[in-house]
Amino acid sequence: MVPRLFKGVHRPIVWIASILTLLGICVIYSASFRMGGGYAAKQATWALVAVSVFFVTGWIGYRSFLNVSYLIYALSLGLLVFVLGFGETHLGANRWLAVGPFAWQPSELAKVATILALAQYLGGRGVIEKQKRSFLMTLALVLVPMFLIMVQPDLGSALVFFPVLIAIVFFWGLRIRYLLSLAAIGLALMPLAWYVLKPYQQKRLLVFFNPSADPIGAGYTAIQSKIAVGSGGLVGKGWLAGTQTQLDFVPEHHTDFIFSVVGEEFGFLGSVFMIFLFVLLLFYIFNIVDRTTDVKARLLAIGVAMFFAFQVFINIGMTIGLAPITGLTLPFISYGGSSLVSTFFALGLVVSIYKERSIF
Repeated sequence: MVPRLFKGVHRPIVWIASILTLLGICVIYSASFRMGGGYAAKQATWALVAVSVFFVTGWIGYRSFLNVSYLIYALSLGLLVFVLGFGETHLGANRWLAVGPFAWQPSELAKVATILALAQYLGGRGVIEKQKRSFLMTLALVLVPMFLIMVQPDLGSALVFFPVLIAIVFFWGLRIRYLLSLAAIGLALMPLAWYVLKPYQQKRLLVFFNPSADPIGAGYTAIQSKIAVGSGGLVGKGWLAGTQTQLDFVPEHHTDFIFSVVGEEFGFLGSVFMIFLFVLLLFYIFNIVDRTTDVKARLLAIGVAMFFAFQVFINIGMTIGLAPITGLTLPFISYGGSSLVSTFFALGLVVSIYKERSIF
């Protein structure tokens, strides 16, 4: 069975994912070694689980997961409801379910589950038939998990669903008027969303436009993060030598603000190298999209690509002041077992498309 797990695997994707994961463990260790290095050890354990999930997913194949996509989707919704009542609270949010010594975020599974459900639903429907019904159904599939995640509250994870939806329906062939309606709905909801946000989330948005408005409060993390990244210069201060992050000037620098550690310790060149790996990963995913003839597979891979791209852009952007602070992790790099496992699960689905459907 073991040889079958590796047969036909997309080696460049495996190498990129491996390098990024190892880089993440090294950076997490640097960010937390003064606290004993426990986070890096846990991340390494999760990495073993994630890699196993990746190869098993690739061996099972995306079609099997699409066949049970609605069941996976329903399970993710059930977990999102369950975590609201019985989840662990951290920093005012109910996002985690305790699994022994580890904690799991159901929202991470919900992202991939929704992509699977969208690909299964739209991939089985003709582009020119019943577009209105398809449009409304896709909206419902996305809005339900978005709402449940917003209630936790987790604005960052909720926002991931919208660009994923746009990308999938666009490549599926949704008419322009429906895409414009979707954009109009988003714009119309923005003023209402302001009143749904928690006070700390409102402050995060305000300090995005003017960090100096609250430099020792809501704007503190954004300011310190930019100082850390900027102080890295061209080649960085060296591994384990980042003063801004080592001395805890940047809060949550092993999770949401992990890029500040990368920027400070490895500098501009190290940061560009890491971003290059993400761009190369997306290139290979879109190459698989271009070469497969299965509509469901194309939609699935496009959804995964947008899932990765949006999280990378927002996480790095909020670290350097180009995006508001939303609490999104950096795939492969940030500490977090549920994020890492879900990332490898999504990547395993894409690699299975390469193995089963790509024309090479």
